[in-house]
Amino acid sequence: MEPVNKTEGGRRSIYKQVTEQITGIFLPIINYLTAASILKSVIVLLAGAGVMDTAGGAYRIFYAASDGFFYFLPFFLAVTAAKQWKTDPFLALFIPVAMLYPDLLNILETGGDITFAGLQIHPAIYHSGVFPVLLAVGLLHFVEIPCKKYIPEAIRGFILPIVCCIVVLPVTFLVFGPLGTAIGDGLTALFRMLYEWNSVAAGAFMGFVIQPMVAVGVHWSIVPVSIAAIADQGYDVLLPLLGGAVYGQCGACLAAAILTKDKEKKRIAYQASFSCAIGVTEPALYGVTVANIRAMLAACVAGAVGGAVAGFSGTHCISFAFPSFVTCVAYVGPGFVGFLLSMIVAFPIGFVLTWIQKKHFR
Repeated sequence: MEPVNKTEGGRRSIYKQVTEQITGIFLPIINYLTAASILKSVIVLLAGAGVMDTAGGAYRIFYAASDGFFYFLPFFLAVTAAKQWKTDPFLALFIPVAMLYPDLLNILETGGDITFAGLQIHPAIYHSGVFPVLLAVGLLHFVEIPCKKYIPEAIRGFILPIVCCIVVLPVTFLVFGPLGTAIGDGLTALFRMLYEWNSVAAGAFMGFVIQPMVAVGVHWSIVPVSIAAIADQGYDVLLPLLGGAVYGQCGACLAAAILTKDKEKKRIAYQASFSCAIGVTEPALYGVTVANIRAMLAACVAGAVGGAVAGFSGTHCISFAFPSFVTCVAYVGPGFVGFLLSMIVAFPIGFVLTWIQKKHFR
């Protein structure tokens, strides 16, 4: 890992260093994230229009390829993080192999009981995760350094992976995974308290924080809450509040694409904006806004406004689907017009708030 340079002004320099590291990890897979998101959206639209049978082989194969890319994202991140931090990529793959091993994954994601050396391993969500695998590969980098120094070369080839697994994997399952889940659970619990007090404030809160949550992969704690609400009540009020955040990112990326002079950044930003338009924000986050705090703040403010609109409207989601115009059929019912308006309003706000900071884009 590269040392943090503080000569450019304290915290701002630290943020720049961190975002450069994150960009270096995600940039190699941005095109594939975009391709997977487009493919998934297209087949969902075709299925919704009755053109493709959801029980048919074509739908299942293409859905597996597109959704599977996000499900197995920790594998891709392990490789790119290892290259970024100059760690053995094959050694780094031991981490997601353990995280997503079916037997272990089923126990951890369904709240089953499992211990390590007498310590309770708390449930966590590892599929599509970002936070645990990046922290684990970062730890691996520092564990690998003394191993290479002190383990004799004659036995290093097979001893080093064993030592690294013994050190890194327990910390991953005991600390990194549960920590990410705890952050997501805490924010979700705060939302529920806010919603009971004031739905507009709850909408603004969730609209602001959801995309940073997605960026670090702690947003999956929302899924069981929403699914349980739909099962118990027949509707959910959380998911509708997130639509504005998607289109705030869309507007911010479009502004960034127009403003930047760098051809590669321009191409990535245009792709990311299109991906957001069909409801997938990962390419926008990892390709554009995480690396530019001004664009991220613009998108988050836009998301807060959109979330407040949806909260005021009391929008219901009647089946689980992350919000976008592509999936809006799941939001037909009370507050549906407000839901559409939340996304329509957020887009220009994200665009304008990014545009007025054009001097910071190159």
